[in-house]
Amino acid sequence: MLCQFRLKNLLPLLDPKRSQKDLKPYREEEGSKDSEVIPASQLVFFTCIWITLMSNACAAGEIKKPHRRCFSSVKPTRKQETRMRKDDSAKVWPLKYKQLLHVEDQNSAVRSGFGGSPVGIDVQVESIDSISEVNMDFTMTFYLRHYWKDERLAFPSKTNKSMTFDHRLIKKIWVPDIFFVHSKRSFIHDTTVENIMLCVHPDGNVLFSVRITVTAMCFMDFSRFPLDTQNCSLELESYAYNEEDLMLYWKHGNKSLNTDQHISLSQFFIEEFGASSGFVFYSSTGWYHRLFVNFVLRRHIFFFVLPTYFPTVLMVMLSWVSFWVDQRAVPARVSLGITMVLTMSTILSGVCASTPQVSYVKAVDVYLWVSSLFVFLSVLEYAAVNYLTTVKTGKISGMYSIDAAQAMAFDGCYHDSTTDTDQTSFSLHSEEDSMQERCTGNLSTDSPPIKRRKLLGGQVGRIILENNHVIDTYSRILFPIVYITFNLFYWSIYV
Repeated sequence: MLCQFRLKNLLPLLDPKRSQKDLKPYREEEGSKDSEVIPASQLVFFTCIWITLMSNACAAGEIKKPHRRCFSSVKPTRKQETRMRKDDSAKVWPLKYKQLLHVEDQNSAVRSGFGGSPVGIDVQVESIDSISEVNMDFTMTFYLRHYWKDERLAFPSKTNKSMTFDHRLIKKIWVPDIFFVHSKRSFIHDTTVENIMLCVHPDGNVLFSVRITVTAMCFMDFSRFPLDTQNCSLELESYAYNEEDLMLYWKHGNKSLNTDQHISLSQFFIEEFGASSGFVFYSSTGWYHRLFVNFVLRRHIFFFVLPTYFPTVLMVMLSWVSFWVDQRAVPARVSLGITMVLTMSTILSGVCASTPQVSYVKAVDVYLWVSSLFVFLSVLEYAAVNYLTTVKTGKISGMYSIDAAQAMAFDGCYHDSTTDTDQTSFSLHSEEDSMQERCTGNLSTDSPPIKRRKLLGGQVGRIILENNHVIDTYSRILFPIVYITFNLFYWSIYV
C-alpha cells in the first residue's frame, strides 16, 4: 500500500511533460503536510521503480508494433502464397500487358509490316438457321478465326506460353477488316459479353476469333422446284486492303472449313461443304482476294408430296368418275367436273403463294397445270357427248315428229304419234332383242316406203346412242393411260 501511495504521488512528478507551474501545487501541498525532507534512500527506491516501469512499458509497445513483421518472418503456407500471387497479379495485370504488348505505343490504324505476312482464315460452322426461297437468302452462325503476325505484340516469355484476352483489347490493336459480300444482316453475339477472343503468342503470332450470325443472299434457280438442288456460298473479303496490301488464304487448306455433325434443316439435305478462293476486280481499286464457303442443299421431296402432289393426283382421279355416270345425269356430271376445277385452282393459288415469284416456269407449275388440264378435259368430254346427242337428235326430228324422234333416240325404233304414244319407252338400257322385235312388228303392218323410213330411223338412233357410249368408254381407258405416261416422263426428267 505504501508503494502504491508513493508511486501515485511520484508519477506526476516524474512526468517530463509536466511544467514547473504544474509541479508547484504538489510542492506546496507536500510542504503543508510535512516540512520534513525526503530521505535519499526513498528517492533511490522510487527511481528504481520508475526505471523498471518505463522499461516494461517500452517492451509492451514494441510487442504491439512489430506484430506484422513478426508474422511475416514466419514462412507462409502454399495456399497463402497462391492467394498473395493472385492478388499481386490482379493489381499489376493491366499495367503488365500494356507494357509487354506495347499497346500504348501502337497505332491501331496501321498494320505492322504493311504489305507483309498474309492473313489466314478458318471457319467453324455452328448452324444454318434458315433458308428462305421467297427472299432468296440464308442465315448462318459460325466461328470466324483470323491468323496473322504482328511483331509489335511480341513479348518475352520463359515458358513460351500465349496470353488470351477478351474484346476490350481489340480496339487498341490492328485487326483485319473482313466483311461479307452480299450480306443483308450480320451481328456479333454479345451474351453474356461480346463473343470475341484474342490470343497473342510470344513471337507476335495472333489468333482472333469471333462468333457471328450472317444473313446473306443465295442466288437460287427454281426451274426444278421442288425437285431442285441449290448451291449457296458465303463470301469473305477485305474491305480496304487489295491484294498488294493484304492476302487472304485458307489457313489449313480444305480442312479450314469444319461443321458440326448435328446440323440439319427441315426442307433440305446438306450434301456438301467446301472452301475455295479467288480474285475479284473493282475498277476503282483493283484486285482483291476473296474466300468462299460453299455448300450444296438438296430439297426434301416428301415435304411437297403430301400437301401438293398427292391431292392433285386424287383430284384428277376423281374427275374420271364422271365417265361412269349416266350421260342423262346432267347435274351430277356437271357439278362433279366444276368442283374438281375449283379444287385444282385452289391448290394452284396455295402453291403460288408459298413459292418465289419468278418469271420462268417451275417444275411444280408444270405438274399442276397439266393435272388441271386433265380435269378440264374431263368436263369438256361430257360437254362433247351431250352436244353430239343433241345435234343428232335435232337432225332426226326434221324427218320424224318430235315425239317419235325422242322415243327413237332412246329405244332405236320409230313410234307413231297417234297409235304408239302411250307405249313409248325412254330406257337406254333396253335389250337389243326386244327393240328389234318391236321394230319388226311395226314394219310388218305398214306399207313398203314407211317400212324403209322406220328401218332407217331405227338404225340412225342406235348409231347415235352407240357413239355416245363409245366416247365415254374410250375416255375411261385413254385418260388414265395418258396421265400415267405423263407422270413417268415427269418424274424421270426432274428427279
